[in-house]
Amino acid sequence: MSDGKTLLVGDVGGTNARFAIATLTDGKITLDHHESFPAEQYPTFLKGVAAFIDGCEVKPTGGVIAVAGPVTDGAIDLTNSPWAVSEAELQTLGLNPVRLINDFEALAWGAPVVPAADLAHLGGPAEGDPHSAIAVLGPGTGFGVSALARDIHGVEVAMPSEGGHACFAPGDPIEDEILRILRKRYSRVSIERLICGPGLLNMHRALAEIDGRETHIDDPAQITEEALADPRSHCGATLARFCAILGAVAGDVALTMGSRGGVYIAGGIAPRILPFLKASPFRERFERKGRFQDYMADIPTWVITHKHAALLGAARVAFAEAG
Repeated sequence: MSDGKTLLVGDVGGTNARFAIATLTDGKITLDHHESFPAEQYPTFLKGVAAFIDGCEVKPTGGVIAVAGPVTDGAIDLTNSPWAVSEAELQTLGLNPVRLINDFEALAWGAPVVPAADLAHLGGPAEGDPHSAIAVLGPGTGFGVSALARDIHGVEVAMPSEGGHACFAPGDPIEDEILRILRKRYSRVSIERLICGPGLLNMHRALAEIDGRETHIDDPAQITEEALADPRSHCGATLARFCAILGAVAGDVALTMGSRGGVYIAGGIAPRILPFLKASPFRERFERKGRFQDYMADIPTWVITHKHAALLGAARVAFAEAG
């Protein structure tokens, strides 16, 4: 990494776009000139980036933008947004070099440098194996999954994925029924059909059908609000099931990635429901892996409460590539 450069970093999801200017002083990353706005505010991705740069007193010379979806040949068509852009288009704004990376790839780079004060412990030991992989996953508008592979020499490699689109695996008879109900609508039911904002609504409606009752809720935020106000309500039961399945999925990802360094829960939902999540079956379902229960018990789990963890990760990549 080198000091003295002013770089653009971004974190663009299906709902919101966040940008900042990153500088590096004595090896420490600083993020300034934060701006966040609804993605729908600008008709195109490029106009949103251009508007941010126009407001910067010192123009960035390059940068890295994390985006919610797979990056293919330097281009992105966001999974849960009409926005699309390429690195070649971004270069027309004076950004060179510039890279697009997956948003959870950025979180994988950012998680290890998030200050301890911005991590909420969700169970397990205080620290994981420093030479083992970590996993980062979580629900927001969609459901993201990534990992950071590490070896004993300190070499790190981020592994972006589309693990949120893997098949949902039910863990008990109620979840068997949820899968049956959602399969009628979607044919193939992925994790993201349940563990994200819209997925919370899918789950609430499925649980109502299982109970033989009606529900007129059509906003995931209302489910969360009512659940936090009354955990014994139907919405409370929905959110508890959401947390339980999140724990089961996090455990499956940890097994798949060998993430003995720890599992970090990111995304917009977990920090907002943190007390509920801590009291939920999350950790019990995380560890409930049959013969590997002892293996799972040794893996720490945290929620990332830092609002700009993806920007920190994007900055790590930007300065590494800037030399």
